[in-house]
Amino acid sequence: MTFQELGLKNEILSAITKIGFVNPTPIQQQAIPYLLEKQGDLVGLASTGTGKTAAFGLPMLHLIDSSSKHTQGLVLCPTRELCIQITNDLQNYSEFLGGVNVVPVYGGTDIVKQIRQIERGAQIVVATPGRLIDLIERKKIKLQTIQYVVLDEADEMLNMGFKEDIDQILTQTPAEKSVWLFSATMPKEVASIAKNYMESPFEITVGGKNEGNKNIEHDYYVVRERDRYEALKRIIDFNPDIYGLIFCRTRMETGKVADKLMAEGYNAEPLHGDLSQAQRDRVMDKFRQRTLQILVATDVAARGIDVTDITHVIHYNLPEDVENYTHRSGRTARAGKKGISIALVNSKEMYKIKAIERIIKSNFAVKSVPSPDQICEIRLMHMVTKIADAPADNNRMNKYMPAVMEKLGHFSNEELVQRFVSGEFNKLLDYYSGSSNDLNADSKSDRGSDRNSDRNNRRDRDDRNSDSGSFSKGRRSESSSRNDENFQRFFVNLGRRDGFNQGALLRMVCDNTGMDKSGIGKIDIMNNFSFFDAEKSQTEMILSKLKGTDFEGKEMSIEQTSKGDSRGSGESKGEGRGGSRSFGGGGRSERFGDRKPKKEFGSSYRDRDDSKPKREFGAKRSGGFDDSKPKREYGAKKSGGFDDSKPKREFGGGFKRKEEGAGAGFKSPRRSTSSSSSSSERPRVKRK
Repeated sequence: MTFQELGLKNEILSAITKIGFVNPTPIQQQAIPYLLEKQGDLVGLASTGTGKTAAFGLPMLHLIDSSSKHTQGLVLCPTRELCIQITNDLQNYSEFLGGVNVVPVYGGTDIVKQIRQIERGAQIVVATPGRLIDLIERKKIKLQTIQYVVLDEADEMLNMGFKEDIDQILTQTPAEKSVWLFSATMPKEVASIAKNYMESPFEITVGGKNEGNKNIEHDYYVVRERDRYEALKRIIDFNPDIYGLIFCRTRMETGKVADKLMAEGYNAEPLHGDLSQAQRDRVMDKFRQRTLQILVATDVAARGIDVTDITHVIHYNLPEDVENYTHRSGRTARAGKKGISIALVNSKEMYKIKAIERIIKSNFAVKSVPSPDQICEIRLMHMVTKIADAPADNNRMNKYMPAVMEKLGHFSNEELVQRFVSGEFNKLLDYYSGSSNDLNADSKSDRGSDRNSDRNNRRDRDDRNSDSGSFSKGRRSESSSRNDENFQRFFVNLGRRDGFNQGALLRMVCDNTGMDKSGIGKIDIMNNFSFFDAEKSQTEMILSKLKGTDFEGKEMSIEQTSKGDSRGSGESKGEGRGGSRSFGGGGRSERFGDRKPKKEFGSSYRDRDDSKPKREFGAKRSGGFDDSKPKREYGAKKSGGFDDSKPKREFGGGFKRKEEGAGAGFKSPRRSTSSSSSSSERPRVKRK
């Protein structure tokens, strides 16, 4: 099948022919005819690099009215890089369509410029959810004329905490519209979006659901945690023609690995959220032009990378979610080409490899980290082959040859080769001369050594849920994070009145710190402020990265709450692990403590200000206990202490005191020794 058979406009066919498109991919063959004819809702599932952008972009350009300046098409995507990439593709596809304006809308750049572009008329807007909501709240964009909505990389948008933002955006669009959802994987959250916002969608699946690209070779290396970086360098050295991506979990790790590689002479640079938009554009331009050989990136930053010739994807650390592995490895083997995905794991992470194999329906091959001798041999032969294949320009070299022969003519051929190779190769030989020969770890015997060096990844052992398609079910449960000593409580000065919600908090924490959502625990969003739990090991980074961060024009203030601070937790100081206690401290919880269920912070009828100390039982409203006055016990006068001039009434005694010796209802509070010497002398209690 050719594109001419799909029924697209001639102007679009001319543009894609100029780009070099010849035959549509499987998802394009199925999606484009349906969208052109039916114009209904659609769910397209295919691995990355299979042409999903053209699958929705070409029909949208065919269907919109270029003579109208109203916004008719909306494309939502998770990252700035992907937003720019989609915009560039749509502009290329519409090169010969007169009057079509495609505007990208994303954060990190001048919003005023974007507003001006929209006001001039934008038939298609490609946006990240956060920036689009900013424009909606400023009333600078109208979605009432939208006819087609595309959710691209829907699984990643939900994984980044955009669920509430997507809901808010879709409620602003007309009920009568077409929703086209494209994703590489189909977790339950994506299925929920399809159920809520689509009407009988047509589903296209290329390969199996959540299945990886069949053109990718999956390899893994088992190394000790302390040798992870050294193993990475050996893999790079063993592949001299590598043009690849290295994925790290956090921005900090990304910068650290990239800095080390650059310091040791590798042609590498980082790509993460701490870079400005101009810096990110510069790095991506170098990588696309292949003047940059290795790009070290975070998951989020690399989502917009669409480069067809990437040879290797190296997972310096495996991602928390299987879906992220599919997206990572999909950066290679694009446009029908082949690629290699390499994972570095320690002995405790073998279960992750098995989990990924079940999801992507493809097997991993275990590899051995190359030895120094193997690396030197492969690099030497690569250099020799390069010299042998280099064309000789005799005409330009002839005038220099007499001087060269005068210097080298007395050497034999073998001596010349040895000297030439040594001059180019001595640095590599010297580098590996003192290196350990074997960096491979036995998956069983080395578990003990990894235990001490990999404590920061301890949660990997606790969050094993491979059958559900992820290593962890997202964030920790609220109860576990509250009771976990490894979690710290934080206060944020933003609340519901500021438009703040759980998705916004997750996005700000993850985007600014590079943390995964599994490192964030309980979240409490109040009217004027919020609380959240996060891993204690990340405390300093969270405080430094989030302090002063802008959220919709308001500066974020974040503080570390003191240990034992129960604000927002729904816990009181008297509560222990054993459940409720009575006010008196005894075990009779059924008498007092359990009359009413305890209310957790945020579940009361109105928000409380827990910055004030709580008034305990018996305390005055103005503050704490007043210990200057003795407490009045049962039977004491209100005016002061005990009145021992009157006898205390025994249990069952009458209210009126009778004379002693006549069966008094009260006994004397202090009896002499003689009066208590025998039971017969004790006064009887007369019942009335």
